Amino acid sequence: MLGLAVQPAAAASSTIGRTWPIAEPDALAEIEARVARVPDMASQFGPRSTWTAMQAAELGSATADRVRSLVPFYTVEEDIRLPDGRTLYPKGFTFNPLDYVSLPQRLVIVHPRDLGWALVKARFTDFILLTAGDALDLSEKTGRALFILEERVKERLGLTVAPVIVAQEGKKLVLSEYALPLSSHGSGKP
Repeated sequence: MLGLAVQPAAAASSTIGRTWPIAEPDALAEIEARVARVPDMASQFGPRSTWTAMQAAELGSATADRVRSLVPFYTVEEDIRLPDGRTLYPKGFTFNPLDYVSLPQRLVIVHPRDLGWALVKARFTDFILLTAGDALDLSEKTGRALFILEERVKERLGLTVAPVIVAQEGKKLVLSEYALPLSSHGSGKP
């Protein structure tokens, strides 16, 4: 007996049942249309350099290498209450946050002119904080997330000079200040 191959007759192009055109709008076209309607916020707020949220706390330059330690005690400013109204921690309660948490990263705090030094010294997990300049612009140029040094962090850590590396050792913070030679200033520009 001779085998015959049977070819399906136009099965790939058949339509079974009723069909309707696609009624939903294209998602990408919708997103693009909405983006086009968003007002230009930059023109309303002016250049980033004038934003108060982008103003870094200023520090002097370290003139000598120095290491000091700090126990970052915190005092509760108001009663901390449980949902039932009982007081958990009374106003004035003082504690060391490092008794409860640990910092897996260090803070590397530098002037923008010393950014090259910081990029070499910083570990992948460290936070680099700048004492001036546009952290967003420098982040784009270096490919590394950079942050501004906030005034409250400066005050909390008692910072007066940079560069400084802040690291946790046990239940205290160790602040290592570095006096960089003048030749290294300026070599940190990305």
